[in-house]
Amino acid sequence: MNPNDLRQLLEQVRAGQVSIDDALQRVGPPPVADLGFAHVDLHRHARCGFPEVIFCEGKTSEWVAGVVQQLVDAGQDCLATRLNAELAEHLGRLYPHAEQDRVARTFWLPAPQAAPRPVAGRVVVLTAGTSDLPVAREAVNTAKALGCEVDLLADVGVAGIHRLLRYRDLYARADCIVVVAGMDGALPSVVGGLVDCPVIAVPTSIGYGAAFGGLAPLLTMLNSCSAGVVVVNIDSGFKGGYVAGLIARRAAPPAHGAQ
Repeated sequence: MNPNDLRQLLEQVRAGQVSIDDALQRVGPPPVADLGFAHVDLHRHARCGFPEVIFCEGKTSEWVAGVVQQLVDAGQDCLATRLNAELAEHLGRLYPHAEQDRVARTFWLPAPQAAPRPVAGRVVVLTAGTSDLPVAREAVNTAKALGCEVDLLADVGVAGIHRLLRYRDLYARADCIVVVAGMDGALPSVVGGLVDCPVIAVPTSIGYGAAFGGLAPLLTMLNSCSAGVVVVNIDSGFKGGYVAGLIARRAAPPAHGAQ
């Protein structure tokens, strides 16, 4: 609510035209909901364009479900990441209409009775290998939640570079590309040399001992020769997909006729 609308509402309350309870409903929920175990930021959507996202690692099923319900009650979309099997089953019982991806370990519950977010921007997610798919699908689901059109190309790493080149027409039309790779982490540099859009590199912890749990591909990506490559943290598909979604939505207007 902008200052002019708020002033008008307060004048109506003072004049007895609007009750205090009705005014509270029109102003909206408080900026932060204190649940005791969490402070849920209910104004993040207004500030940043997307509601607070729940990171589930280390949280009990009751804690996560409490935050989910708070977002639902506030009429906001709910995206949760890094669900374990127990939590996925618990949320599945409480919210059977939500979308879950057990490979990506994500939970997506759009705002009830809200119009779908207009599709804007195109993101392509590439993986070097099939083992990178859990992280890549976390990026895919995140970018979709932000309202982007998303394509996934799996197992197109540099060990067989012809696999990547055969799809160049597909990813060359992207507004932003997410490249997920472990082991030597070379794929983002190659992709960055083929396209004119930003490339978000996501190192994964996939690889043998000398990969040091993702440190080797992280350093390779940070030292990329391609100028258009930037890097997020190890296994951070959510961050890669989120940043790509923000870039892609700014790069392209909503699709014609999208609701």
